[in-house]
Amino acid sequence: MPLLILLLASLLPGALLATPLSFSRDVQPILTEKCLACHACYDAPCQLNLGSAEGIARGASKVPVYNGTRTAAEATSRLFVDAPDAPGWRARGFHSVLDGGQAALLARMLELGRAEAPLPGAKLAADLDIGIYRNNQCPTPAEFDDFARKHPGAGMPFAVSGLSDAEYRILRQWLAEGARLDGEPRRANASEAAQIAAWEALFNRPGAREQLVARWLYEHLFLAHLHFDRGASGSFFELVRSRTPSGEALDVIATRRPNDDPGTHFFYRLRPIQGVIVHKTHITYALDARKLARIEALFFAGDWVAEALPGYGPQRRANPFDTFAAIPAEARYRFMLDDAEYFVRTFIRGPVCRGQIATDVIRDQFWTLFQAPEHDLYLRDAQYRERVTPLLALPGQEDDLARLPLVWRDYRRKQAAYERVRREAYSHQPYPSWSHIWAGNDNALLSIFRQHDSASVRKGLIGALPQTLWWLDFPLLERTYYQLVVNFDVFGNVSHQAQTRLYFDLIRNGAEQNFLRLMPPDARAPLLRDWYQYSGRLKLWLNYERIDSKTPSGLNLAAEDPKGAFVEQLLARYGTLNARPDPLNRCHDGRCYRPDAAPGQQQVDQQLSRLAARPLAQLPAMAFLPEATLLRVRFDGGGREVYSLLRNRAHSNVAFILGESLRYQPERDTLTLWPEVLSSYPNFLFDLREGEVAAFVASLQQARSAEDFERIVLRWGVRRSEARFWPLFHDLSEHIREREPLEAGVLDMSRYQNL
Repeated sequence: MPLLILLLASLLPGALLATPLSFSRDVQPILTEKCLACHACYDAPCQLNLGSAEGIARGASKVPVYNGTRTAAEATSRLFVDAPDAPGWRARGFHSVLDGGQAALLARMLELGRAEAPLPGAKLAADLDIGIYRNNQCPTPAEFDDFARKHPGAGMPFAVSGLSDAEYRILRQWLAEGARLDGEPRRANASEAAQIAAWEALFNRPGAREQLVARWLYEHLFLAHLHFDRGASGSFFELVRSRTPSGEALDVIATRRPNDDPGTHFFYRLRPIQGVIVHKTHITYALDARKLARIEALFFAGDWVAEALPGYGPQRRANPFDTFAAIPAEARYRFMLDDAEYFVRTFIRGPVCRGQIATDVIRDQFWTLFQAPEHDLYLRDAQYRERVTPLLALPGQEDDLARLPLVWRDYRRKQAAYERVRREAYSHQPYPSWSHIWAGNDNALLSIFRQHDSASVRKGLIGALPQTLWWLDFPLLERTYYQLVVNFDVFGNVSHQAQTRLYFDLIRNGAEQNFLRLMPPDARAPLLRDWYQYSGRLKLWLNYERIDSKTPSGLNLAAEDPKGAFVEQLLARYGTLNARPDPLNRCHDGRCYRPDAAPGQQQVDQQLSRLAARPLAQLPAMAFLPEATLLRVRFDGGGREVYSLLRNRAHSNVAFILGESLRYQPERDTLTLWPEVLSSYPNFLFDLREGEVAAFVASLQQARSAEDFERIVLRWGVRRSEARFWPLFHDLSEHIREREPLEAGVLDMSRYQNL
């Protein structure tokens, strides 16, 4: 039906359609195609979320979610959580974008975008700010005329190829008809309902032990987009706390954090995710019969006892190790290891859509390993666990700005004391060997990529040998999860966010130091100095505990390059767990292609591998590449492949909140090439035919200046002003859908650059 309407509209220029329009059938697809790539999540301009009828009914707000200088926490504004309807959002300061029909704010923004559309195929004006940190004006209807006069280039869709005539006509007619918002909320089908009943029964079992486990599981799954093995394609669910039991209409309890006091008797419930799925917030987790059985085996097979349920409050939020001490630590850790990619995604990729609080603490490319439960002292030694648990408390619960120095000093002292106790305790344990590295499933080896204020996680070891590796044990993994996910408040003030950032810096250093235990003692200090150059040396002296430079490693590694030798042995020993063997970036025998790919794909792999893992000295054009470039290659026989070309920016260290640009070491930048979409936020797209790949590679290899690079953009680049931009941009999401259907969602184009 929408296609027929579009066809009729294209044949009747200027005429309104006789058929009344439906928001869900006719309008939402247009918003999904042309608007949602910017208007989703907390970073939507003016908080205008266009992924659902509820979002557009909520409207817009002048209050930004992201404000790194606010001294007081902001009121939460979570769609589907904090207000039940449009009047509720008006009471919270949101204004309508629909009232007024043809004169509605949305209509006027569309008119402005159409009147001031960018010249097709051209670069945008240099003075047009398209950055994500631009100041959004968020005009009310009464302020629009003044806004349009001052900001003529700020119409919708913003600074990008706009609506077709047919799309524009449909939206205008829908507004003229009164902008009715129809559509039924997504509901579970019969198969899903049966599985929901089983899971809600598990979460709502009576008994202190059962409810303590349910609370811990809820705090670890509240962020997930849950899916069932026998569910409808594209249906996802979330775990919430409700005042009503299973079988009754949900009445969600809206607390600021998932571990805040719900204030009343409640039930754990599963409800369908509403609205269009966007990739940046889509962190999936499978619920099936095997997972039910695993929970039974891990948490309820033993004879441990919970005499009483812990309460809520700042102290309970601060120390989940104490709050959930009754639950066997091994059960908690093994549950997280089973799906380690999910848990690392929650704090690396995150739900907040602009995560520089976390991401400027990490390298642009690194690998993560996990300590085997059999060799984790926190799990194995009850006396050690009792001694260190009070030291594992997390900051950020108190947001009084005046008390920030005192609060931070207290938590810093606890962390330092913990590291000293840990170092001493492990020095008396068997030297770490290969058996100390967890190898339970393909979650054991993870790759992390960071692009300024966003990051992604993949199973397997992608890319060249990174500068740093993390080795996480249970206290490191659980503290990171609670600090950056459960306890983090995106609406919090500068004190809360500073404490979060500062403590994560200590956790990162702890994960790095834990990895150094695997290296020969003499190699540890040189490696650490390489990770903390220049100003980082000062931070090593001031903030971090000293490394153990005496206790031997149980690994036999070559003295001249122990880290490289470690990775070689890791790949040889754990090859069956490496979900993404990488011959493109780590090519040693001349066959730089995926062995299971089709011959045409192998040839393209081989050609593109000439760019992979190259430093700036060998590829000067890298200086002009953004951090996340997508490359679409169309094959002569049909089909296409999409590659990510990630620029990994090098830093002298990542130990400070401010001054990141001062620590860049561009001469040490490298490129990672991989045949997947590795970012939710593409910065640019090149579109090539199969026969052009060699010329594209040669052009990049030969480029030395901005003019050279611009010629490459003009020949193969896809600028945001081009008519073909949207079909090609959404083809990236389609590529994900074809390869990993459960992971598919609309990508974000707010970081797409003006090259």
